[in-house]
Amino acid sequence: MSQPVLFLRNVTIYQDKKAILSDVNLEVNHGEFIYIIGKTGSGKSSLMKTLYADLPILEGQASIVDYDLVTLKEVNIPYLRRKIGIVFQDFMLLPDRTVNENMIFVLKATGWKDAEEMQFKIDEVLEKVDMKSFAHKMPHQLSGGEQQRVAIARALLNDPEIILADEPTGNLDPQTSAEVIGVLKKINENGKTIIMATHDYAVILKFPSKTLKCENGTMFEVVQRAV
Repeated sequence: MSQPVLFLRNVTIYQDKKAILSDVNLEVNHGEFIYIIGKTGSGKSSLMKTLYADLPILEGQASIVDYDLVTLKEVNIPYLRRKIGIVFQDFMLLPDRTVNENMIFVLKATGWKDAEEMQFKIDEVLEKVDMKSFAHKMPHQLSGGEQQRVAIARALLNDPEIILADEPTGNLDPQTSAEVIGVLKKINENGKTIIMATHDYAVILKFPSKTLKCENGTMFEVVQRAV
């Protein structure tokens, strides 16, 4: 049986030395799509930051894409993040570069050198999110939904084992939110593991999947009708 892509065992999540979530237990297998829900301040984002090693784990056991998050050294964090695709609420595209140049920047930063190979990969990921024809546009020329599609494509560049999406629809209207989740669902159906933190319950109802809730310092699974 294959190893889970992520597991947390008896983990306490801290933010500014304050325990936000306690006794967190989670196991995610390859190809799963999981929502993390909860009110603002309930610990969703702190949990996500812990998973990509922005916050340290001080209690419990944890592993993601075969990296032990408890013993992980700072020098190895960039290597971990190459195996993880991260999608943020605020897109975080470089405003002075085209979509294509944003992609090239990421590939060069992660060790790619061959121009032809880079362009092939960029075309491939933009095609997956229906944004290939927008490659030479600047971020400000794109709508919020289009920018988020580009951000998702960027997260796919290094063929990550898992995508962490932290409130990816937080700045989008309901219709655009549904379109962006549709893109993520399609990527998931092609085998990519996705964990998405959100407070957008409408999206969860439209695209149901396993859902975990952060509340009162704990995290637990909820059945769909209880959301």
